Amino acid sequence: MDLATVRAVLDARDGVRWEAGDAWLAGGTWLFSAPQPGISRLWDLHRMGWQPLVVGEGGLEIAATCTVAELLAFAEQPDGPWPGARALMAGCCRAFSSSFKVWNSATVGGNVCLALPAAPMVSMAAALGGVCVLRAADGRERQLPVREFVTGAGRTCLRPGEMLRSLRLPATALEQRTVIRRASLRPGGHSAALVIAAATPGSGRFALTLTAATARPVHLPFDRLPTPAGLRKAIERAVGLQMIVDDVHGAPAWRRHLIVHLAEEARRVLVAED
Repeated sequence: MDLATVRAVLDARDGVRWEAGDAWLAGGTWLFSAPQPGISRLWDLHRMGWQPLVVGEGGLEIAATCTVAELLAFAEQPDGPWPGARALMAGCCRAFSSSFKVWNSATVGGNVCLALPAAPMVSMAAALGGVCVLRAADGRERQLPVREFVTGAGRTCLRPGEMLRSLRLPATALEQRTVIRRASLRPGGHSAALVIAAATPGSGRFALTLTAATARPVHLPFDRLPTPAGLRKAIERAVGLQMIVDDVHGAPAWRRHLIVHLAEEARRVLVAED
C-alpha cells in the first residue's frame, strides 16, 4: 500500500531528529499493509548494521531488525546451543499466519512492538524471560522485561521517539525444557491460543506463559510442578474473562477452555519427560 502522507524516508544512521508524525521503518510488513494517515516521515533502520543474532555466555541477543527467516534458520541449525529453546523459537516462527515469503522481511522487533495478542515473537520472548533494550532518539537506553513491555492488545510501553533495539534472552531461561501448544480455527491460521510450559532442570520449578487468547502475556511461575487441579485453579485465578480476546478468531469461552486444555497437555508432556 502506498503511504500517501509520507514526505520523507530518512536514514537512521545520519542521526535521528524526531518529530511528531515520525515512525521507525524496519521490515515494513505491517506498516505498508494498512493506511497510516498520521505518519509523515520514516526513519529507515535497514542499514544500521546490527548483527541479527549474537550468542554469548550470558545468553542470546536478537536485534530488532532480525528477520523471522533469520531467526528460524538459527533455530533449525542441526547443532548449536540450547536445542530445547531453539525448538521453541522454531515453533513460534512457524506460528505466524502469514506466508513464509513474508518472513524474509518481517522482523522480530516489529512483531514485538506491534504487540498483537497472537504475535508469536511476544510469546517466545515472554516465555524465555526476554528483556527489551529500548533506545530513545537521543541514544539513551533503558531495559524492560517483555512481560511488562506489552501492556495490552496493540499497546506497549514505548515512549515517543523510542525504538526497540534488541531482545536479550538469558542463558538460564534458554536452558529450560519447554513445550509449546497452539490452536487456531484452521490449519496455519491466526492463533486463538498459544501456551508455553517451561521446567527448570534440577529445580522442580515450572512456569506457564499464556498468549494469543489473552490481551497481554500472562506468566505463571510455580515452585513445583502443579497438579491438574492446581494448574486449572491458577489459570482461572490469573485470567479473568475481561482479559480474554474476543474477535473473529475465537469466542472468549472457547479460548479460555483452550488455554486450560493446552496448559494441561503441555504439563503432561513435561511430566512424561522426567
